[in-house]
Amino acid sequence: MKIEQIYTGCLAQGAYYITSNNEAVIIDPLREIDPYIQRAKKDKVNIKYIFETHFHADFVSGHVDLAKATGATIVYGPGAQTAFQSHIAKDGEVFEVGDITFKVLHTPGHTMESTCFLLIDEKGKDNAVFTGDTLFIGDVGRPDLAQKAASMTQEQLAGKLYHSLRSKLMTLADEVTVYPAHGAGSSCGKNMSKETVSTIGDQKKLNYALRADMTEQEFIKEVTDGLLPPPGYFGMNVQMNKSGYENIEKVLARGMNPLSVVAFEAAANETGAVVLDTRNAQIFSEGFIPNSINIGVDGQFAPWVGAMLPDVAQSLLLITEEGNEGEVLKRLARVGYDHVLGYLQGGFEAWLKEGKEIDTVNRISADTFEGELTTDTIVFDVRKPGEFEAEHVEGAINIPLDFINEEMASFPKDKPFIIHCAGGYRSMIASSVLKARGIENFKEVAGGFGAISKTAVPKTNFVCASTKK
Repeated sequence: MKIEQIYTGCLAQGAYYITSNNEAVIIDPLREIDPYIQRAKKDKVNIKYIFETHFHADFVSGHVDLAKATGATIVYGPGAQTAFQSHIAKDGEVFEVGDITFKVLHTPGHTMESTCFLLIDEKGKDNAVFTGDTLFIGDVGRPDLAQKAASMTQEQLAGKLYHSLRSKLMTLADEVTVYPAHGAGSSCGKNMSKETVSTIGDQKKLNYALRADMTEQEFIKEVTDGLLPPPGYFGMNVQMNKSGYENIEKVLARGMNPLSVVAFEAAANETGAVVLDTRNAQIFSEGFIPNSINIGVDGQFAPWVGAMLPDVAQSLLLITEEGNEGEVLKRLARVGYDHVLGYLQGGFEAWLKEGKEIDTVNRISADTFEGELTTDTIVFDVRKPGEFEAEHVEGAINIPLDFINEEMASFPKDKPFIIHCAGGYRSMIASSVLKARGIENFKEVAGGFGAISKTAVPKTNFVCASTKK
């Protein structure tokens, strides 16, 4: 038996490849299926099942294409309804894969069809459980995403989750390994650990949601407290995972369309496409095409594309580092952004050579920020509320990047201000959005709060701020 976690950092997502005696199962595969097929060929095994823990909202699964390519059966938990051929399992149903078996544990709460798969090894011992978005390391799945589909409130779904955890997962032996679908950085939870593997025993000790003395009402309150609205693209990804989608190879081939400067500019003017610049934040700040949006491919690219551009049907034009076009297209397709019209051939340098207009972001160091800071300086912090509450620049205003489009009126147009995040990635996204909306009167801090924390700039935290009132 072999268990391989295939972790994709930019999505904070874990897929799984498990083999036993010439047979294999894939759990929660990404949209590009070739890596799984190549692994199976190398190991000389047949992919028998594709287990889906639920209808994913944050990425497009590869289940449909993988089933077509291999003949494997797609398996969902109780209550799932799909537009393609699949096996809807019963709670407790068992699937044989080589010398091992998988037992279906229906665990509604994150979504109503949410299901965990318990691996029972060759000796008949519970070995590992693949928990999807039901149980994370340090957290549990948020219960607000499936409210409309389930005709339930988030509190009712949280109650379902409470009982699922206690009746199905917390009853497993402490040594059973926990393999979740996501880790820190995913929007599917709020308090996930950077660790991607744990055990039932450790989670009972360390996971706030698995406290033995926790009542159902306490669980509901803690799990639903502080939830940010989900990214706008989540709903469309769920529909694609339920209904099927265009083959990713066709999507990638269509997007690999090199455009000259003239053709690129014409496409931008005629189609209303968003110009998405995927270069590094520092490089972008030094020069970019006016009105383009910067989301660097070197960070959590796909989730931030989804947050900033919630309509997956939006046409896109790409600026990338030369040779990186294919990688960017693949990452966009993973979250359902299939409408890329092409990319600027020769990259931003080609735009410069043609003498076209450019824009810049006034990026300053943390030391310069310290020198310029006065009691009248307006500072915007675009980190998440939890980061802000832990520690922030005294007097700073928190507008999480997730909400920048809705909060645009909060940024003054007649007074200078300074913007930062934790390290500079998110604040450059914010800067590009502000620039595209015609707001020019600001500076952005390179290195973000990480660099600011090393200066003498006055700082406070939520407790201190509350104490002062």
